[in-house]
Amino acid sequence: MERLSGKVAVVTGASKGMGRHFVAALVAAGARVACLARPSEEYDTLAADFGDAVLPIACDVASSDAVNAAIARTADHFGRIDVVVANAAIFHPFAFEHGSDAMIRSHIDINILGVAWLVRAAIPHLRRTKGQVIAISSESVNMPFPMLALYAATKAAVETLCHGLRDELRSEDIRFTVLRSGSVKGGSGGKSWSQETVAAFYRKIVETGHASMTGEGATPESMAQALLSVIGLPADIGVDLIEVRAAQVGVPEGAKAVAG
Repeated sequence: MERLSGKVAVVTGASKGMGRHFVAALVAAGARVACLARPSEEYDTLAADFGDAVLPIACDVASSDAVNAAIARTADHFGRIDVVVANAAIFHPFAFEHGSDAMIRSHIDINILGVAWLVRAAIPHLRRTKGQVIAISSESVNMPFPMLALYAATKAAVETLCHGLRDELRSEDIRFTVLRSGSVKGGSGGKSWSQETVAAFYRKIVETGHASMTGEGATPESMAQALLSVIGLPADIGVDLIEVRAAQVGVPEGAKAVAG
């Protein structure tokens, strides 16, 4: 029997990278999924790949109005919301001294406010289903990477938000889990980086030792199984934080040429 049969999940950043793997794992487990993402070629293939099990919704999570509308449409279409996966985030290395206003603002708007708008809109629905929120964080909270200091700071803010909301909503049986992810192979974050940015970032993390600390990236399928393990637990168990890091010694794919 599909263990999530009858459940409805919302996944942000659902069209590519880890988000798409989360969608695939949830659908395979029997859930129906609202896939929130910005329009793109990958977004356009969601319905073809997953059929009626998904509801693609074009959504910029930095806009509270767009998120409110997406959550309302999900509830209207599927009739309920059981799980919210706050996955959408911007992940772009830059030397902080030269960070543009737009680059800094986008990290705040997407990585922090995007989670805040999503959770706020979902709470009334999760109250009815005694549902749960899983916020995707990063190992960089504990070991902030150079050129990703602001990214790490936004993930730390999300973790603090979840810790506070866990106590605020515990009496209403809404659970909050932080899934702190390590390095994952094949992510979509680096596809928009310039060659100069890629080279500078990987040189820097090899220099500082962060590349070897993070290890050889795990597969996205494995990380998706970690998500399912949290969602599939009995309702009387709350997992505050699960940190899932690469088990293999090595360095991320992009750092191999630099590390030799």
